Amino acid sequence: MRNYFIFPLLLVLALGLCAPLALAQNTGTVKGVCKDFDGKPIAQGEVLWAGTESGRKYNLKTNKNGEYFSLGIVPGKYNVTLSKDGKELFHYNGVPVTLEETVQDFDLKKEQASAAQGQGLSPEQAAKAKEAAAKAENERKTVGTLNDKLKAASAASDAGDFETAIATLNEANQIDSTRDLIWFKLADAYRMSAPKQTDPAEKQKRYEMAVTNYQKALELRSTSEAAQKDPDNNKKLAAYYNNLADVYAKSNKVDDAVATYNKAAQLDPTSAATYLFNEGAILTNAGKVDDAIAVFDKVIAADPTKAEAYYWKGVNLIGKATLQGDKMVAPPGTAEAFQKYLELQPEGKLAQPAKDMLASIGATIQTGFENKKKPVKK
Repeated sequence: MRNYFIFPLLLVLALGLCAPLALAQNTGTVKGVCKDFDGKPIAQGEVLWAGTESGRKYNLKTNKNGEYFSLGIVPGKYNVTLSKDGKELFHYNGVPVTLEETVQDFDLKKEQASAAQGQGLSPEQAAKAKEAAAKAENERKTVGTLNDKLKAASAASDAGDFETAIATLNEANQIDSTRDLIWFKLADAYRMSAPKQTDPAEKQKRYEMAVTNYQKALELRSTSEAAQKDPDNNKKLAAYYNNLADVYAKSNKVDDAVATYNKAAQLDPTSAATYLFNEGAILTNAGKVDDAIAVFDKVIAADPTKAEAYYWKGVNLIGKATLQGDKMVAPPGTAEAFQKYLELQPEGKLAQPAKDMLASIGATIQTGFENKKKPVKK
């Protein structure tokens, strides 16, 4: 009896093992090695196989040796594109995939040489190919040099050596003056070096240089076609405007600072609370109490958990307090602003000043915020 049951079971297992093999015969395999202009492996690159007939797409990653591999590719013709960090490096069109293994390597150094020699091209095509290859190689070298300059300038700035940072970034601009990031970093170096100047005229001159360079960075980024395709373009522009506004503020150009902080907040709503808070601080320092209160209300609306906004709103409200006899009477909402700060930051650096402000207007100081019990998770 046992033999009768074993045979059907073996048959079922054999059929099960054969099924994947039969399916595998309907697809092909692709692989290749990707090398850059120096013949070095392109690690963490992306090789996209896009079917021109089937519409199927296969996005493959290269390993540390520049290799990629995939099973299960539906036969047909494919456009194959090699990219790195979102930028296309090279592509082939109409690559056939069969049921056999398809090898498609990318050797950018070899392709560059082929383009320069104009293999299989008309004289006009060869000239264009050579020009394109030369342009790509020049761009690669330029970007590498600029990145080295940026790293050196950043290291100098971090060490407080702004003079070296400024000199290095000016050298970078002499190599290529069309990069907004270089101008932005140069502006930062001037902005951060200004407070170190003992000569008031030199200090103001550096702030003016910072403004000029920030404006140049904004101009370049705002008119760059590549930047418009960057999903973080508005966020980067907002950061440029934020630092420009800081220079205006330190130069006592309050109206310019306010307008510029507003631009930053409009461009990047996710960071609006930060930019508007900076604006509120400028207005507070300028003694524009009503304007400051209105801006801190906007900060609170954008981020109800930003404790400092409640504190500084309270400070500005106290600036509108009046004396009735020997008693200070603050506008409505003053005590609530300080209490809200204490609720959010019971041990914060402004906690004691907040309590002192409350005491000055005779308001009750709540001290139980830190003792609130957390809800029990069910």
